[in-house]
Amino acid sequence: QMQLAESGGGLVQAGGSLRLSCTASGRTFSSYAMGWFRQAPGKEREIVAYISWRGHSTYYADSVKGRFTISRDNAKNTVYLQMNSLKPEDTAVYYCAAAAGISTQMRAYQYWGQGTQVTVSS
Repeated sequence: QMQLAESGGGLVQAGGSLRLSCTASGRTFSSYAMGWFRQAPGKEREIVAYISWRGHSTYYADSVKGRFTISRDNAKNTVYLQMNSLKPEDTAVYYCAAAAGISTQMRAYQYWGQGTQVTVSS
């Protein structure tokens, strides 16, 4: 089992920034690809970004490309999501998840955190 714990969410004005963190325990973090997903009220959960186990490969949803950056520190068992130029439409619960390989599909991710709320006011 792997336990994932997100932090760093909160309320921010449009145009502001937040950095989300997700710390893992229980399994070898560096063996897993990591993803960030989000779910807005009334909408399906969607991929935001992923990063390969060594950090050499990343992916971003079109809606966040150029504004969000995913990174990881395997020594700290932590993956980050730096979110800049936030928009009201970025408001959602953000989840980190771990997968055996990189994927944009939710079903590929075996372990999930509880989520952290991000609210962007206009």
